Amino acid sequence: MTRSPVELVVFDCDGVLVDSERICVKADAVVLADLGCVFTEAEIVERFAGSSGEVFTAAVEQRLGRRPEKDWQQQYEHPYRAALDAELTAVDGVAEALSRLTAAVCVASNGDHDGIGRNLRLAASSDHFAENIFSADDVAPGKPAPDLFLHAARSMGVDPGRCVVIEDSAYGVRAARAAGMRAFGYCGGLTPAARLQGPRTTVFDDMRELPGLLAAVVH
Repeated sequence: MTRSPVELVVFDCDGVLVDSERICVKADAVVLADLGCVFTEAEIVERFAGSSGEVFTAAVEQRLGRRPEKDWQQQYEHPYRAALDAELTAVDGVAEALSRLTAAVCVASNGDHDGIGRNLRLAASSDHFAENIFSADDVAPGKPAPDLFLHAARSMGVDPGRCVVIEDSAYGVRAARAAGMRAFGYCGGLTPAARLQGPRTTVFDDMRELPGLLAAVVH
């Protein structure tokens, strides 16, 4: 029997499993304006989609010209939670795709564990992953560094060369390539296809296509 070249499918969470990016970008724009550093929604998508908290905080400090209050992010948690509670759904077609995959799956996200788990539960997607959820809190640094994806592969006992990553951000596909993993860039969300294209990367716009794309992977 020929061994499958794909043994582990590593999913980002926001924008790949749950349709949270659209919600959070709108909340970001409101929160940042209230903080006194205005970013347009287009800027937020380009600069922050898929980024680590460190990238976001550094950009805020640069735009403000100073450091905000120490716990400023905690002070603004409510608008994000309220919007996600009211509007969050699974990404269209992802449930069907997950039900057809035969390889092991896990989640590797720049979000924190509480936020990842909460979003997966809200979108009824948590049952597919059990305890196989990895956060940027587990490593330093987060994406676009490869550390998180390598940590996920090591924890799951799979060689990086037999992992594929499903991402929707430029930061995420860069991290996958740096980890030596093939990337599948989902452009059905906010990030345009052109920002996902690159070496060892397949760009697609319908999650229902994913099982067939993975079945076609060869080394």
